Amino acid sequence: MEKHDDFALRRVRVKPGITCGWQISGRSDVSFVDWMRLDHQYIDNWSPLYGFKIILSTIPAGLFSKGAY
Repeated sequence: MEKHDDFALRRVRVKPGITCGWQISGRSDVSFVDWMRLDHQYIDNWSPLYGFKIILSTIPAGLFSKGAY
């Protein structure tokens, strides 16, 4: 852990949820940099309403396999 910068450490300090912005934004179509940006956006803006919105958005993303191989 000592080798990682604060940007990387922010992600491991937050308890993971059941879904995320990456999953509803295209999964395999999202670059690693954008995936990290989405994770940090989630960390910075989390609220119960934001979490609920992501959960609801996960349903169509999963049903239609958006961004899945």
